[in-house]
Amino acid sequence: MNYRTLALITMCACSMAAHAQETKIAIGISGWTGFAPLTLAKEAGLFKKHGLDVSIKKIPQKDRHLAIASGDIQCAATTVETWVAWNAAGVTTTQIFQLDKSYGADGMVVKPGIAKIADLKGKTVAASAPGTSPYFGLAWMLAKNGLSIKDVKVVNLEPQAAANAMIAGTEGIDAAMTYEPYLGAVRAKPEAGKIIATTLDYPMVMDTVGCTPKFLADNPKAAKAMANAYFDALDMIKAEPKKSFEIMGADVKQSGEAFEKSAAYLRWQDRAANQKFFSGEHAQFSKEAADLLLSAGIIKQIPDLSKLADPRFVK
Repeated sequence: MNYRTLALITMCACSMAAHAQETKIAIGISGWTGFAPLTLAKEAGLFKKHGLDVSIKKIPQKDRHLAIASGDIQCAATTVETWVAWNAAGVTTTQIFQLDKSYGADGMVVKPGIAKIADLKGKTVAASAPGTSPYFGLAWMLAKNGLSIKDVKVVNLEPQAAANAMIAGTEGIDAAMTYEPYLGAVRAKPEAGKIIATTLDYPMVMDTVGCTPKFLADNPKAAKAMANAYFDALDMIKAEPKKSFEIMGADVKQSGEAFEKSAAYLRWQDRAANQKFFSGEHAQFSKEAADLLLSAGIIKQIPDLSKLADPRFVK
């Protein structure tokens, strides 16, 4: 065997070994703008750079915990209060890093004639199913205006369908809960209704990535690598915004320019913001959210809130 042949065999063996070391992770997400850096991390090879073989699965929020429970995915992205609901339902999960905070990217759209949220008493509102962010957002906004979820009739429509119903002027639907990029479609057609409130008025939508305790126990290095890849994606957005927005926009069938406009209504959270968030804000919000979920009948009991997050992965 000559030197060149030996070198080729060695190179192949090293390549195979490196490939074998990649930890496989399946993450459940939706088309929400705030989750897009995860897509960027995959498409730009950032997960791979950190030794991860990541598959991203689009799963509606109302079904994502079922995918975790079945083992179809090990991790997911969703809102902070949703993790409370999932854990209360017996789907034990732990949040490991924060993705974003909504600054107007989630909102309530109402038909002309409705001047304030209190006017929704006895009206019909389109929102995703109980246990989802739009449903919680509706409960939160109603509670802040002296109403409860029992004071309205809820028609379960996913955010895109809810926005489309408002744009189409669907009879019998007085308001809808939706988010970017679908909220942007309503902004573009004010005749369809008005955005009466967003997370600028009610700052209660913040997203995190979490995984099963078994995955975290078996793969702590991979969990940290996943967080690092996300932070790398945020660095890439700053360094190469045009390319980044095009990659992220393509995933939700938007141009880079349109995606950038949607992203203006949220703030992705870097490592420093994560460390601050998990030092107190996360626990405080989880407690308030749990109390509301319990009073709204979405959960039957409050889970152990001290086990909802593990901040060591963002250090």
